[in-house]
Amino acid sequence: MSKAYGAAKALDGVDLSLVGGQVHALMGENGAGKSTLIKLLAGVVPADAITAKIDDTDVALTSAQNAQRAGFRFIHQELNIVPQVTVAENMLLGRTFPCHFGLAVDWRKVQARAREALAFLGADHIDVRALAGDLNTGDRMLMKIAAAFVSDPVTDKRAVLYVLDEPTAALTNAESEMLFDVIARLAATGAAVLYVSHRIDEVLRICDAVTVLRDGRLVSSGPTTETDKVQIIHDMTGRDMVDAFPEVLVKPRPDIIVDMDGVSAGPLSGINFKLRAGEVIGIAGLANAGQGAVLKTFMGLHSVKRGVARLQGNPLPRSPEQAWQRGVAYLPKERRSEGLMLNMSIRANIVLPHLTGIQASASRERQVAETLRSQMRLKCEHLDQPVTQLSGGNQQKVLFARALHGLPDLLLLDEPTRGVDVGAKYDIYCTVREVSAKGCAVLLASSDLLELLGMCDRILVLQNGRQAHMLDCDGLTSSDLLSHFYEVKAA
Repeated sequence: MSKAYGAAKALDGVDLSLVGGQVHALMGENGAGKSTLIKLLAGVVPADAITAKIDDTDVALTSAQNAQRAGFRFIHQELNIVPQVTVAENMLLGRTFPCHFGLAVDWRKVQARAREALAFLGADHIDVRALAGDLNTGDRMLMKIAAAFVSDPVTDKRAVLYVLDEPTAALTNAESEMLFDVIARLAATGAAVLYVSHRIDEVLRICDAVTVLRDGRLVSSGPTTETDKVQIIHDMTGRDMVDAFPEVLVKPRPDIIVDMDGVSAGPLSGINFKLRAGEVIGIAGLANAGQGAVLKTFMGLHSVKRGVARLQGNPLPRSPEQAWQRGVAYLPKERRSEGLMLNMSIRANIVLPHLTGIQASASRERQVAETLRSQMRLKCEHLDQPVTQLSGGNQQKVLFARALHGLPDLLLLDEPTRGVDVGAKYDIYCTVREVSAKGCAVLLASSDLLELLGMCDRILVLQNGRQAHMLDCDGLTSSDLLSHFYEVKAA
């Protein structure tokens, strides 16, 4: 497989062999060529050169329909849904809807096929009649995954390949375990599974083989039993990483940036903590415990109903516009739907909240964007390139570049490394360390327990929107932290 965009080679003569009944991992840094490879297999992007065979029989992958007819099924990373229609309708998009006498849609059969696919996944708690836009992030991902298992007696043939692109990025641990069981069942049917993930421990656990790409070229490919985490990181990045997290540069200062006293806002209640300049406080808990709501309160998206909430001694901002003006920067959980204007340029995305400060001068905008691009080691062709053309990790770096202009007083991070490779993840961790060393206070919401323990000074644990614990990270283990998600705080 080969594909170039101008002078940039996204894939350079890559070979890949997938065996029925096996789970094969595809790994690499953001921009390594994984997404391009998937798009070529799916027939949605024309290859410059490709030879595809199933059991020594040539297959033309010139369209999405060809890939579907060949028995290829795809579960893409991004949660592209139609929020205004039902779960069942979303799951059958692109398929033949069953009809009465070829005229009116048979909605009972539509819903039955959707329920059958969700039951196969083990996600039958999702109501197929609900609007897709009303689902939480995890259930949206489960809906997208289950859509690959919807049967279509008119056009379907037996699936020979399932391609899953970062399927666990938006899932809880329990939902991920449910998916792993399904993957094992798919492989047991004789289908090949191509599993794209940045989570090395996950790959070593569930995959039979692993292929690593770097800069569009094949670096290594072989059984997972013949490699390990250190080797995979080296193959992905071209360098060894001794530590997963950079060291703390400076201790927090005594200045109080945030003071929350008995605060109720939105779904939150009983929030009590102080955040000092240069301190990193993690926000943790079970899924939908209120982690994102804490961050959105500081953006003026949830008004304070009870208690006292102060930002540098003043009431909290009442709108996102006020928040940015007062030195609060925010990285949302869903970068594509909540953070980026995908068809606009990298430059425009970076400078958007800061136009007043830089006086909307084109030359000044370019200077600011270039400085921040360099600081974040953002890989792109040029600053006028549309953000939609960037890899997921580089899109995340655009959001960081936007947040870091002028050094915020308070940095709000919601799952900042979700769907980001190990190299880009380390770059992000170094950036957080650098800004905290300069006095920026950080609130970090994450479902990655090791990330919380490695990056935070303290961790705020939420249970159903209430503050349950404030834990010091010194000596805290992953199992200790997880146990506090369920443990009721003593009176």
